[in-house]
Amino acid sequence: MLKVKIQKINKHAKLPKCMTEYSAGYDLYSCNEEDIIIKAGEVVLVPTGIAISLPAGYEAQIRPRSGLAIKHKIGVLNSPGTIDADYRGEVKIILFNFGKSDFIISTHTRIAQMVVSRYESIDFVVTDKLDETDRGSNGFGHTKQ
Repeated sequence: MLKVKIQKINKHAKLPKCMTEYSAGYDLYSCNEEDIIIKAGEVVLVPTGIAISLPAGYEAQIRPRSGLAIKHKIGVLNSPGTIDADYRGEVKIILFNFGKSDFIISTHTRIAQMVVSRYESIDFVVTDKLDETDRGSNGFGHTKQ
């Protein structure tokens, strides 16, 4: 099991929580003293009250919660957002309301989920020609199933 150091920047912060045995994402909670209202069509930055220290070679992806999306039309604007292994500041979530009604974020509302993933460092090698594939340079919507 991967060990990730976590710091409560705010004493009232809730730690991320995996809601089922095989969930990939850990729910993140808001850490706000007063309600935050996301008006229809607006974007807000929501504090979580935590900071993390990821090992080198890992990132944390911030993703929307499907329940908030389908029930309330609340999403993560830069989805997935990335927390790099060298970032030590507070984890904050950029939420947007693409619905027609205002949405209230109370203290300790589950607002997003975090998935920690391994990544590889890349050494780009410039070449005059790439290897051939059946797809070639066919782009968006090219497949027919």
